[in-house]
Amino acid sequence: MSAALTIGNREARRLWLWTNGLAEIGTGRPDVMALIRQIGFLQIDTIRNVTRAHNHILWSRNQNYREGMLWPLLGRGLFEHFTHDASLIPMEVLPHWRRQFARMGQKAQGEWYRSGLGRAEIAAVRTRIEAEGPLSTHAFDTKADSQDMWARPPHKKALDQMWYAGDLATCKRTNFVKFYDLADRVFPALQGPADDAASIDALCEAALDKLSIATCGEVQRFWAAMDASEAREWVARSGAREVQVTGADGVMRPALAAPDIEDRIAALPAPAARLRIINPFDPAVRDRARLKRLFGFEYVNEMFVPAAKRRWGYYVYPLLEGERFVGRIELKADRKAGWLRVTGFWPETGLRWGAGRAARLESELCRLARMVGIGRVEWGVSRSANARE
Repeated sequence: MSAALTIGNREARRLWLWTNGLAEIGTGRPDVMALIRQIGFLQIDTIRNVTRAHNHILWSRNQNYREGMLWPLLGRGLFEHFTHDASLIPMEVLPHWRRQFARMGQKAQGEWYRSGLGRAEIAAVRTRIEAEGPLSTHAFDTKADSQDMWARPPHKKALDQMWYAGDLATCKRTNFVKFYDLADRVFPALQGPADDAASIDALCEAALDKLSIATCGEVQRFWAAMDASEAREWVARSGAREVQVTGADGVMRPALAAPDIEDRIAALPAPAARLRIINPFDPAVRDRARLKRLFGFEYVNEMFVPAAKRRWGYYVYPLLEGERFVGRIELKADRKAGWLRVTGFWPETGLRWGAGRAARLESELCRLARMVGIGRVEWGVSRSANARE
């Protein structure tokens, strides 16, 4: 490897925001494929607190994005599968994803995904799809055997078991309901045998490109498509640069960097001063340890924490202004009633929240409301205090 390069904290912050498409303000009609390619893949999520996470993530990068622009790309430029969670992935990654189908298919035989259906019953589920075309889970009628929030009926487990293994694929989503079809009717034909070593190299190189600077573990976890030893072996044979990155605490830590890291740093723009409401599933904040290390910003997703034990709230959005995070906000929306309401607001400790910053937050709230067709923004808490009223 080349001699270590030292990257200051401000450079590291700007590099991370630029890498994630959050340094500048997107204008014009959104190029949705280009936005997803820039961040690598797009996590999708069922919760629609204001808008679903995948819509919010794209909107944060180009505020001309509107709900409905994404799904026509499924099965064309994008395929759906599992990284660290359900995600939409550029189709050009598919040849290297065969190893993930194998890994996830094997995992799906484990206790959590086991359907409880016999081989003949599972085969019958597949046969129906083969004969009838795309079907959702609603086309089948087996029942879950518990009321647990994660309980799934046997047919759903069987569908997902085949989906994880790459035998079935998502061909469309209607009102976010997944429709399964045979993979060979959804995916383009893949030529030649899979070269697993080449796939590991390609996925690791792509991960480092999308991260700009990262530890070996962060490269591994980006796609969640390999184990730690495979990532370490890639590092040993790769051309990744060795760098020292200064954290928000002033401590320098070793990391890997893309081969053209010096050119990236030289071309970095100063982040736009606009205050942005960032989704909890946004790739810029998804790795909470990295977020704390680079920005000194502590963030916890408390959706599944009992209400009495939450430090902040149920669905809390980080607030990004320029190159620093300035607070957290909790929002709720009622589209039919036409309101977006602030239900929690926590400025960063020691940060002055003056009239200018308050106006920038108000403007962002109005932009978010317009994106989902809401005309009224309300405050259910104090605009200056950290506590609920």
